[in-house]
Amino acid sequence: MKTNIIYLLILSAGLSSSYGQDSASFYHKKGLDEKANKRYLVASGHFDKAIKHNSKFTAAYLENGFVNLEMRRTDAAKNYFTKVVELDPNNTVAIQELLQLYYNYHQYQKAIEYAQKCKSCDKALKIAAMSNYQLEDYTKAEQGLKTYIQKHGDDAEAIYTLAKIYEQLGDMQKSAVYYGLAIELEPTKNVWMYDLATMYYNMSDFKNAAIYFNMAAANGYPQNREFRENLGFTYLYAGNYESGEKILLELAAMKPGDKEILRLVVDAYYQRKNYDKALEFCQKLLEMDKNDATALYQAGLCFQKKGQVDRGQQMCDKAIEMDPSLNSLRKQKMSAGL
Repeated sequence: MKTNIIYLLILSAGLSSSYGQDSASFYHKKGLDEKANKRYLVASGHFDKAIKHNSKFTAAYLENGFVNLEMRRTDAAKNYFTKVVELDPNNTVAIQELLQLYYNYHQYQKAIEYAQKCKSCDKALKIAAMSNYQLEDYTKAEQGLKTYIQKHGDDAEAIYTLAKIYEQLGDMQKSAVYYGLAIELEPTKNVWMYDLATMYYNMSDFKNAAIYFNMAAANGYPQNREFRENLGFTYLYAGNYESGEKILLELAAMKPGDKEILRLVVDAYYQRKNYDKALEFCQKLLEMDKNDATALYQAGLCFQKKGQVDRGQQMCDKAIEMDPSLNSLRKQKMSAGL
């Protein structure tokens, strides 16, 4: 009698297990059908039922992750993919999804951790390198991206990031090369063009700076006041005085009484040793305010550079009487040989 009871219990357990497997497969299939029809919420419900009947059904967890991504439920998707990796540590599909999700979440250390779990994954090397860039580990980021780009030389984002790395490392020439390569691959990325223009400006390569400022504008970069001011001074330093003055005078007219931009124009011409043009703008400042000691002082410096030393010195002395703080500026100019 006992033998019959045990046999019945075993048979019942087997039937129950078989029923559970069949039910899990049934709901998994229904979930796939609903997913194909883009009814993602309904599909997720079926996948959950499949998981309820078989708690180790990795395919159902995986599909539930995908449909939750479609619904932008990224936290839920992350949980489903994490469960897949718990059940199947070598499941590269789930690992790659987690790798991308953690990177998108700005959890860069976790992204690197998952990249190490799947070094053969196509995304792993790039995302690990990009994560290291975000964590400011530029050495690792450079090494990773250089290796990645050898196989994926058409990845503009990776090349652009390498340009940013070299910029951070102070290698502006190499940075400019990679910026250029990235822009060739993505010729509408106006932000990249603006970044390169700004870098050329800081390198005092004003000819190339003007080229990329204009390229950025042609591709829709917002031509706000900062942009136009940068372009105006780029033209001045490049020797294109007419274009530079036109932009900068327009900006000055937009803020009547604001002398700062005119003062910067004076300084720009002075640095380019164009003392007549510098004096022209000193005059504009003095017409706005005859007691502008700084403008008078700058004019005095220009006359000295033009060879009218006594006249220039008298003007500087008068400016210092009006504003004694300018005396320290004279000392700075003298020590710098200006």
